[in-house]
This record gives sequence, structure tokens and C-alpha cells, in this order.
Amino acid sequence: MNTLSEAYRDHPLHLHHIIPLDFDSVRTVPDSHAWPTSHAFESDHDDQSSIPTVDLMDADAVKLIGHACETWGVFHVINHGIPMEILDEAESEARRLFSLPAGQKLRALRSPAGATGYGLARISPFFNKNMWHEGFTVMGSPIDHARKLWPDDFQRFCDVIEDYQKKMKELAITLMHLILKSLDLSEEEISKVVSSGGASTALQLNSYPFCPDPSRVMGLAPHTDTSLLTILYQSTHRWLTDLQKWSWLGSGFSYSRIACSKCW
Repeated sequence: MNTLSEAYRDHPLHLHHIIPLDFDSVRTVPDSHAWPTSHAFESDHDDQSSIPTVDLMDADAVKLIGHACETWGVFHVINHGIPMEILDEAESEARRLFSLPAGQKLRALRSPAGATGYGLARISPFFNKNMWHEGFTVMGSPIDHARKLWPDDFQRFCDVIEDYQKKMKELAITLMHLILKSLDLSEEEISKVVSSGGASTALQLNSYPFCPDPSRVMGLAPHTDTSLLTILYQSTHRWLTDLQKWSWLGSGFSYSRIACSKCW
């Protein structure tokens, strides 16, 4: 089976599908980023509390996570064991990256056949309009791109992001173990699927810059992730869209809560 990096290498993109808009330079939404009005994304406030929450310290965590996967495919996780300091530091470094001038961020631009670095979402070519979004993808150490962004001050970013990746990978292994256990798999069967060294992971940092007319743009268009399991730490943007009901769902995020979704 090809890795994500190999798949991207075999399907290179044109630069116009990689280079984000210089959001700081625009005062109105350009036509290239203006999406048609759709009532599919109107808020349905009755659903704000519907997404299940799984407490990993709960004795019934296996049962709860199995039910959440069967009924929703997405759930919140609390008591996940990741220190707030690590989450805060990762968010701070992401903000430091995305607050750089556009020209400086382009030094770390993702290559046409590359999987890591700065740029638009890989799903961009599938849509006629561009999204109001910029991202930075990390697989393993971010040191090569970090050096281009901060030639004399890259180490802190690398240390924080690598620590964040380590903790999220540990959480992913825990969640996969619980999900597979809810399917009545034996420990031997689970061990063949879940291991600390066998998983291919990617960290995606996303930014949704200030927009002069948010009603006309799309942050990230509806899509399915390429991963088996997606773990989302979301801070300031409190709306998450889930396709079970094709409506905006108030995700009710707090700083100690992380959202997860399965992609199968």
C-alpha cells in the first residue's frame, strides 16, 4: 500500500492549487474565493449538544466509543491525558507561523509533488472556487521547512510540534484500541492493527484568516480525510460540520475537549 507521501508524489499539483491568497492584502472577497450561497450550512441550534462525548476515564469508555462510531462517526474526547500546556504551546506556534508575512511563509511552500509544508488544502483542485484557508502540513520533523521560515529561530517550533505530534499519536493509538475493542476483537487481533511504530501520521495546521465578508466564503469545503482516524484540536472556531445531518453543529469546544472522527 502506498504511503500518503507516495500518493502525493504520483499526483502533483499545479502551483495555483498550492499558493494561498495574500489575505492581508485584500479588502474585499475576490471572485475566485466567493462561493454561491447555500442553505445547506445554515445553523441548526437544536443539534448543538448532539455530538457524543467520551470520557476516557469512564469504565464504559469502550461501549461509549463504539456507540458514538456507529451512530455518529464523530465524538468529543475528555480526560484524554494531553497536558493543556502542550495544546497551548502548539496553538501558539501555529499562530506564530500563520502571522508571518505572506512572502516569508512562501519560503516553506509545499512542492507540487510534496506532502509537507505551507499551502492550500490538497482538496483544492476538486472545487471551482478557492477556500478562505491556509495550511501547513507536517510528517515527522518539520525542521527543513522551519529553517526556511525562521533561519535563526526555528528550534522552538520544531520542539513544540514534535512533542504535540508524539502526544497526539499516543492518543490515536489509545482511541484505535478502544474502537477495535468495541468490535469485539481480541487483544492479539488488535495488536496486529495498532502499534506505536506502524502507523503513518500527518499533522495539519489550519488557519482561517480574517475575512471582510465571511458569508461569501468557505473555510474548508466538505470532504473526507485520507486518514483512518482524524483527531481535531479546535480552539477559537466553535463550529464543526458533520455530514450525518448536513448542517452546522455547535461543537461546544472547551480547551480540554478534543474531537475525533473515524473515516471508514
